[in-house]
Amino acid sequence: MAMSFNRYAGWLSILAGVAGLGYALAFVVLKNAELSAVFLTLAPLLAVAGLVAVFERVREIDSGYATLALALGAFGSLAASTHGAYDLGVVLHPAAADALKDLPSPVDPRGYGTFGLTGLSVVLLAWLATKTPALPSWVGPLGLLLGIFLVLTWLGRLIVLDATSVLVLGPALVSGILSPVFFLALGAWLLGWRRSGT
Repeated sequence: MAMSFNRYAGWLSILAGVAGLGYALAFVVLKNAELSAVFLTLAPLLAVAGLVAVFERVREIDSGYATLALALGAFGSLAASTHGAYDLGVVLHPAAADALKDLPSPVDPRGYGTFGLTGLSVVLLAWLATKTPALPSWVGPLGLLLGIFLVLTWLGRLIVLDATSVLVLGPALVSGILSPVFFLALGAWLLGWRRSGT
């Protein structure tokens, strides 16, 4: 069963990384609201299995912190996916949503779940990962960096209303690159494609 879940989590992490790249391309390069909403709906849901796989390997270090991290990550992922579904509904029916276009998403205000809670989850899991040989040595440092930039993205979006400000775009760009890299690498490791550095 453990090997079966590793494969499952590995493939879903790979798909989460691909969907994360798709979201970044659709949002930043193509500026396609419909496509970015689809990828935002899918990527966080796919990433949950990877978070569970990390949780399974760090819970013996400190079960309380590990459980808290998984709960934050699951809630953040659900909020992010719901945010994507909300955006998709707005794109498909724009006339009904015109009055709300400048307001924060009611299901994920300024990315509270997408960036804030998910970032805290990744920071906690990555911190625990630095204390165990059950995960590759890169998981801790890369996860800490990703988590910090996710939280900074949320804080920037919360404090600086202008989404085009460098204080928002900078952390968003870094986390937009790190997140797919993290999940692609995690998926590859779980599938046994990369076993060096364990």
